[in-house]
Amino acid sequence: MKIEGIAYRSIRHDGDSILILDQTRLPWRIDWLRLTDAAGAAHAIKTMQVRGAPLIGAVAAYGLAMELRADPAGLESVAAMLGDTRPTAINLRWALNRMLLRLRPLPVAQRAAAAWDEAVAIAEDDVETCRAIGAHGLPLIQAIAAKNPGRPVNILTHCNTGWIATVDYGTALSVVYQAHDAGIPVHVWVDETRPRNQGALLTAWELGAHGVPHTVIADNAGGHMMQHGQVDIVLVGTDRVTRRGDVANKIGTYLKALAAQDNGVPFWVACPHSTLDWSVDDGVAEIPIEDRDEAEVTHTTGLLPDGTPGAIRTAAPGSRAANPAFDVTPARLVTGLITERGRCAASIDGLRTLYPERDAA
Repeated sequence: MKIEGIAYRSIRHDGDSILILDQTRLPWRIDWLRLTDAAGAAHAIKTMQVRGAPLIGAVAAYGLAMELRADPAGLESVAAMLGDTRPTAINLRWALNRMLLRLRPLPVAQRAAAAWDEAVAIAEDDVETCRAIGAHGLPLIQAIAAKNPGRPVNILTHCNTGWIATVDYGTALSVVYQAHDAGIPVHVWVDETRPRNQGALLTAWELGAHGVPHTVIADNAGGHMMQHGQVDIVLVGTDRVTRRGDVANKIGTYLKALAAQDNGVPFWVACPHSTLDWSVDDGVAEIPIEDRDEAEVTHTTGLLPDGTPGAIRTAAPGSRAANPAFDVTPARLVTGLITERGRCAASIDGLRTLYPERDAA
């Protein structure tokens, strides 16, 4: 996607290393961070210098590939180390498993070259997957626009689901970008997405850079907007979808789904194939939810009075904080899933229609 008219991807190759956008610096600074080994990739994932389920999977794959150049025999230990960086998003495990399946049968001497090729293939797969998700979601926006000529389609998002959460295009935001680029008037309500403010900081920056009209709102304002007819559709991404259609996503997604259900607003989830977890039925009971540092809740990051970015405490001194990073939206609250193969109901039968081979496996 574009920054000031120039197209970028979130991963750039530079010889034997990769460059990633340091998302902890956005939107204040655009810094490209060089990663040269698995330790650097793991650190970037843990600290959320890279974030977004598809992107952390791709970065982990590159991290494994870069490490194998120095130690071709370290396949299993390095993959395990990278896999422990974030527990909720299934894309991380999916990407590493794909790497292991490709590399385990090979002689040790051939693994490094094959690993780099496979990491590139994973990244390219993500680009095409996200492009296709946008194409399959576009008719939803076209239909709303046709029913309401003369006004923009109002879309509510949560967290960041754009190109910096993937290799390119994004998941839910791929739909928005493709609608905007097709000339459909759209307007995005951008949830701030506490506690890390990925909406206010990252989604707003992305949309602004691409020229998409948007307005940042407090997380708790979404229900009010729906009650007053100001939201036509909710589009969110996901970090893991179970075989029966439960959706794990950034904390606060469940509340948006409840408000959408109460107000008759369609609630669609953009779901790449790498985010499907066929081994899990009950998302609430079975998906591990990451607990993050309480400082993300007690403090907030922004521009200080001197114009430099920094953190300030917003909670009462001495107060503790809980920080579950994700919640699970039951399938019954999801209007449908948008995948690279098309749209379907959030159910076992719906997913079977698009992924018969995955269900059989």
